Amino acid sequence: MISLDGKVAIVTGATQGLGAGIAASLHAAGASVLVTGRDAERGAAVVAALGERAAFVAADIAQDEGVTTCLDAALARFGRLDILVNNACLYADPGLDASREDWHRSLDVNLVGPALLITKAADHLPSPGGVIVNIGSVGGKFGAAGRLLYPASKAALMQLTKSAAVTLAPHGIRVLTVSPAWTWSPALAGMAGSEQRADTVGARTHPLGRVGRDADVGDVVVFACSDMARFMTGVDLPVDGGYSILGPDQGLGPRPWFEGGEQ
Repeated sequence: MISLDGKVAIVTGATQGLGAGIAASLHAAGASVLVTGRDAERGAAVVAALGERAAFVAADIAQDEGVTTCLDAALARFGRLDILVNNACLYADPGLDASREDWHRSLDVNLVGPALLITKAADHLPSPGGVIVNIGSVGGKFGAAGRLLYPASKAALMQLTKSAAVTLAPHGIRVLTVSPAWTWSPALAGMAGSEQRADTVGARTHPLGRVGRDADVGDVVVFACSDMARFMTGVDLPVDGGYSILGPDQGLGPRPWFEGGEQ
């Protein structure tokens, strides 16, 4: 078991889904966790389930005051900050129909908010020893028909990781990206209906035969934040069941496509 005893973490967008799962993994490893998000009712439920060493603050990181609220709440409640997990994300994406307002809103949540949190958290993270984890996505690595905002913002977030890692390395602060593929979540549930169907369909694009779960991602975040990863920075840790190793032929080569495909 990796221990994060005595550490304090902020997890943004942690009132449901993957963010709540990451918060649970960090908490189980011994860290005190500040859960942040816009939904106070769901945030309170996440904290109640975690129990001791957990607190919630309502904050919208698309606003400057929301960024400040996250940091002030962590310091006021726990007295320090060791880990920042930038998980908050706006998934909605109208693609080519996106307006300038749509672009600004998406980038404010998925990129600018995390960037400002990194900037402001760096003043409070231990030097050395602080860790920042940005939650990326396979969506930021490949083209996606009908989507522009989400993939672009995730690709930019992964680049932000690299530049922030180089900038903060002299201070002993590490910055990494953890990138899931399809992971069971409210968004995926809306498409699949059930975990079983999600796994069945996901097996076609994930060599390990299923979609991810919160704990799959959360456990890697715990590793990234621990001393086990002390000599790692600026890199992406894919937690994608092999999704990113496949090409368009899904790893099968040409023969199955010609033998069983369309004429």
